[in-house]
Amino acid sequence: MILGQVRGRVVSTAKIDNLNGKKLLVVEVVSVREHGLVRTGREMVCVDAVQAGEGELVFVVQGSSSRIAPDMRDVPTDAVIVGIVDSLQSMGQAMELRD
Repeated sequence: MILGQVRGRVVSTAKIDNLNGKKLLVVEVVSVREHGLVRTGREMVCVDAVQAGEGELVFVVQGSSSRIAPDMRDVPTDAVIVGIVDSLQSMGQAMELRD
């Protein structure tokens, strides 16, 4: 799984039927470091399976794992948001996103 932060939303009026009704979000990958969570600058478009919102930390799965997420079997995607992070600890300390 990949840890990321929702940065924005993608609006697409022309798309294949299997994507209709699916919310598409821009997620920036974040990395866990000793001093906190750090932005990587790497962004991806993900199908949202959990109703995530902008600014939230999320778990993303890619590849074959994305196609076995609920309601994604026939959706042509390689990245799906499958969880919202409530809190994160590493080495006994709460981790926060650093700007």
